[in-house]
Amino acid sequence: MKNIESTSDTDMLIRRSLQRLSVVFQHVKMTSSYNFSTSAPDDVILETIDTKGVITLNRPKVLNSLNLSMIRKIHPQLTAWENEPLTTMVIIKGAGDKAFCAGGDIRAVTEAGKVGDRLSQDFFKEEYMLNNKIGTYEIPYVALIDGITMGGGVGLSVHGMFRVATERTLFAMPETAIGLFPDVGGGYFLPRLGGKLGVYLALSGFRLKGRDVLKAGVATHFVQSDKLADLEKSLLAMENARAHDIGEILDKYQSMSTDIPDTDFVLEPHIEEIDRLFNGDTVEEIVHNLKMEGSEWAKKQLDTLSKMSPTSMKITLRQILEAETMTLQDVLVMEYRLSQHCVEDHDFYEGVRALLVDKDQSPKWNPATLEKVTPQKVDWYFSPLPEERELKL
Repeated sequence: MKNIESTSDTDMLIRRSLQRLSVVFQHVKMTSSYNFSTSAPDDVILETIDTKGVITLNRPKVLNSLNLSMIRKIHPQLTAWENEPLTTMVIIKGAGDKAFCAGGDIRAVTEAGKVGDRLSQDFFKEEYMLNNKIGTYEIPYVALIDGITMGGGVGLSVHGMFRVATERTLFAMPETAIGLFPDVGGGYFLPRLGGKLGVYLALSGFRLKGRDVLKAGVATHFVQSDKLADLEKSLLAMENARAHDIGEILDKYQSMSTDIPDTDFVLEPHIEEIDRLFNGDTVEEIVHNLKMEGSEWAKKQLDTLSKMSPTSMKITLRQILEAETMTLQDVLVMEYRLSQHCVEDHDFYEGVRALLVDKDQSPKWNPATLEKVTPQKVDWYFSPLPEERELKL
């Protein structure tokens, strides 16, 4: 009876987690059934203040979700600032107090993909080009990741020089729950978090909060949210902002952020298990490891993985393992191929349907089991696109 109750409790927790995730995804849904890429003149605010550039993602009602219009404004402005010798720093932040950026406008992408609209190509391609610009930016780039930071929001921040989390930061790469994979350069930064933490976060979609985002290595600093305004003023007041000096200011504000308790890393009790059990060349091997472990924690991980797209998990694991020794540019080229094959397959549409459209949290994956996702199918996901469609960086 005790085991039955434990399983029931775990199932309830998984359902609640998926429901919470669907609420986040619902905020980033498309607002029209026929206008695939909505644009507003103020969806992103770009300012030059003295020698600094400031980007404000300005769609707080939809958790600052990233659309193609915003990408097409941010990228050229970053280039312009980079080409301006007087520019010493760029700051990016989100409007409102709920989210930095909850992700990309994935509902719009799937709706476009269904009818062969170019958005399903252009969104991913131009988003990854922006990710590469941030990852190779020659000017100090400071991302204030206050609030929900998922998917596309991670791509706008994690590749930059400085990432400042707050107690309100909620980080996750939840793509395996919607039939996608941790893109926007996820293949690059996840395996570099140390051990098998990146594999675990990618497959499970585990959510990190507050100081844990720093302790995992996703953020570079932690500053409590009520000090962000003063931090920004201090950064903008710098006369000759060099990376070392910016780091010192961020260190100062981090040392002042004592109102938020500093507890042990939430995953610290399980790091040894993560490194050991998620150390596998195949998802089947990881599942086997978890089954053999038999602990309550291992059982919870099995329950979580059982909800995810089998195809997504297989391409995600291969993505991360192959990307361990790849450059960011090569990773993004690989991920663009994956994105386009996701648009051509089944699970991405089904995951969006289950979490965004019908919101039943019961996706019908095809194939439905890991065993039925053949090596040939996984190879197809990684296969090159026609030359004219490849991402070129």
